[in-house]
Order: sequence, then structure tokens, then C-alpha cells
Amino acid sequence: MLSNKQVVLREYAEGAPKDSDMEVITNKSIGVNVPQGSNAVLVKNLYLSCDPYMGLLMHKTQGGLDSFPPYTPGSVIMGYGMAKVMDSGHPNFKKGDLVWGTTGWEEYSLIRKPEDLFKIDNTDVPLSYYTGILGN
Repeated sequence: MLSNKQVVLREYAEGAPKDSDMEVITNKSIGVNVPQGSNAVLVKNLYLSCDPYMGLLMHKTQGGLDSFPPYTPGSVIMGYGMAKVMDSGHPNFKKGDLVWGTTGWEEYSLIRKPEDLFKIDNTDVPLSYYTGILGN
């Protein structure tokens, strides 16, 4: 098991999101392997994006977006990120691969739908660029 610090939505935002609407959870853990027989991918998040659309997902009255449903209190904040594969049950990803796509605001994420991940082949630019101009 790995320690897995997470940022979760504490409560729906009223107006502009505030620090108090979110909470850092430090006592969570995650397994070091994907469930046997699954296509899941376990990643270590290296860079996370913080985009304006995320504020919309923190409101109870918002319906979400095409790519993201609204957040719910107690759930990990989701967004785009750049990560390193730690374990994989998917044939297109192997340990050590660098990827970008939808991930959680947490140290490690178990990606159950890795079809939304993209392998990074071009590493001669700063990897953080994949959360912005080189990402989605």
C-alpha cells in the first residue's frame, strides 16, 4: 500500500470557490498494483492542471460538462494531469510510461478507463506543458 494524499471537495461552492470548499486528506492509501484481470492503469501524478472550468463543477446547480460530471462532496477533484505509469493491466501502457489525461488531484490515481490517457512520446519539452498547451 502507498500513502495517497488527496484533495477532495468538502462542500459545494457558493460563488467563487474558496480554500474552505476543499480539504486535503492525508490518511488515504492505495494498492501498488491494479486489480488482477482489469485494464486499469495506476499512475503517480507529476503535474496537475487547475483550469477555470473546474470552478463550475464545484457548484451544486451546475450540470457538469461533456467531459466531466459535477463534483460531489467527499470526492476527489478531477482534472487534467501528467503522470507516470506505476502498474498497468492495459496492453497500451507499461510501467514507466509517461501519460497525460484525466486524473485526480491526488498523489496516485487508479485510472479505470485508460482510453482517456495519452502516451507522451515527446519528452524534450518541459513535461508540465502537457497540462496546458500540449495537453487537451
